[in-house]
Amino acid sequence: MSEVTKAEREHGKAFLPRFDAQGLLIAIAVDSQTREILMVAYMNEEALRKTRETGLAHFHSRSRGKLWLKGETSGHFLRINEIRVDCDQDAIELRVTPQGPACHTGARSCFYRALEGDSLSPVDG
Repeated sequence: MSEVTKAEREHGKAFLPRFDAQGLLIAIAVDSQTREILMVAYMNEEALRKTRETGLAHFHSRSRGKLWLKGETSGHFLRINEIRVDCDQDAIELRVTPQGPACHTGARSCFYRALEGDSLSPVDG
């Protein structure tokens, strides 16, 4: 297969995901209705394929080294409404409908604290 050019990746119509040296893409889950960032995770080729096949967000767990279906233990699935791809195709935005909290802590979003000086303070929504 020939090398993909920068122009093809940035301006073409073909989906040509650019995985990093570990075989991963950044995946940002965003609530389709509110546009709130819910979580950031990573996808390998398998997670991306399963997400596209099932309509449910799958990720690659770096700590466990395996495929992870978001919600498989909690029931808090992320249903995919749309997948957007960034300019150089090394990150994707998942526009989702969350079925419960996105964060493993039980918070709606993983981004539930703001940095104020050197401390973290809880934020609303």
